[in-house]
This record gives sequence, structure tokens and C-alpha cells, in this order.
Amino acid sequence: MTPMRQNDGFSDEERRGVYRAIYERRDVRSHFLADPVPNDVLGRILDAAHHAPSVGFMQPWDFLVIRDADIRQTVHRNFECASRRAAEAYHGERRKLYDSLKLAGIVEAPVNVCVTCDRARSKGSGLGRQTDPAVDVYSTVCAVQNLWLAARAESLGVGWVSILDLEQLKTTLGIPAALTPIAYLCIGYVSEFRSQPDLEEKGWETRSSLESVTHFDRWGVHDWCDHDGSEHGKGLKE
Repeated sequence: MTPMRQNDGFSDEERRGVYRAIYERRDVRSHFLADPVPNDVLGRILDAAHHAPSVGFMQPWDFLVIRDADIRQTVHRNFECASRRAAEAYHGERRKLYDSLKLAGIVEAPVNVCVTCDRARSKGSGLGRQTDPAVDVYSTVCAVQNLWLAARAESLGVGWVSILDLEQLKTTLGIPAALTPIAYLCIGYVSEFRSQPDLEEKGWETRSSLESVTHFDRWGVHDWCDHDGSEHGKGLKE
């Protein structure tokens, strides 16, 4: 007997909500408001992160919530030094554009969250890690994405600050030496969500087309048509 498809699908409205969160999610660096993030809202987005998929159900993440203004100022100074070093990689017009970009909202956002990965965590008994030891990091990034989408549904902006001296960050936050910081996130209510990602709007980079990064059966085959001649992907938002 052929198994029947489980009839527990999302309603049209629920499905639109999921896709809206995906398409309207932004890496927010500005427009943060001083309004505090209530504990129940913060708890919901952290719980969404904690329900991310993880290889072997290892759950290698921890979430360090930072509200203290002095600590955030220290992290901001870390960012400023790291950003000056990073700027040296660019020259000419690219350097001018880099210097004009707003790349962090560490001080402006009322809440920062550092997401770490415990690469020695025994949960999951190593399932899935023998052939690819990096899956614990990938799993932690899935938790970041869950938090980001849940935050957008709560009308919270999130900005990922990657320009940091991570060893200095660990010292500032008292993170154990064995843990790996994966993401430093700035979180808060915002005055607006822009229609485009900041880096696209400022001319730093453009979005690749879906067709250019999708391959079928063999690398380099980009044809969306299947054997009956119908076309796929035309209704997807790019």
C-alpha cells in the first residue's frame, strides 16, 4: 500500500509568513532604537535558535546575552581596531566605499548575543562527525539563522558582526578557551527594514541569480526544464 502524504501543511497565510521572514530578513547595522527587548520576546527567539537542526542532535551552541553598556563599548573598540586592519585590504574607490559603510550596531542595539560552539561537546556521541568534523560549526550557524528569522517575525533587527578579534572577544566575555565564537549579533527594534540588503543598496555587491548557482545532476547543468518540457523556479523570488 502506498503511504499517504501527511495532511498537516501550512495554510496559505502561514506559508506566506515563513517566506516573508526569509525575504525580508536583513543584516541590520543601523536604524536601531533604544527600546528594550522584553525578556519574553528574547526568550522566544533564543528558543527558536535552540530548536535548530544539529547533526547527531549534538546541540553544540551556547548563547551569551550582553546588555551591559560598558561591555558593549569594549566590544565596539575591538570592532573598530579590527575594522581598521580589514580596511587595509582595499584600495581606491573600494576603500572609500568600505570606509563609508556602517558595519556594526554594537552600541546602538540594546541587546548583543554571542553564539558559541563547543566542539568537544559529547551530546550526539559523534554521530555524523566522523566524516566531516565541521558539522558542529554548521549546526551552530543553523541556530543563528533560526534566531534571525524568528527575530524578523518579532519585528527585531539583527546584525552579525564578523569583524572582530575573536580571542580578544573571548577575554572580554569570559568565554572558556575551548569554545569557538561563531556569531556576534546585535539585536533590537528598528525604525525601518530596508527593501534591499545594505551592501546591495550601497553598491558593494549584487545578488547572484538563482539559475546561476543551481545545477542539475552534473555540475554546470543549469537547465530548469524537466523531461515533460515544463519549467521550474519561475515563481521563486530572487
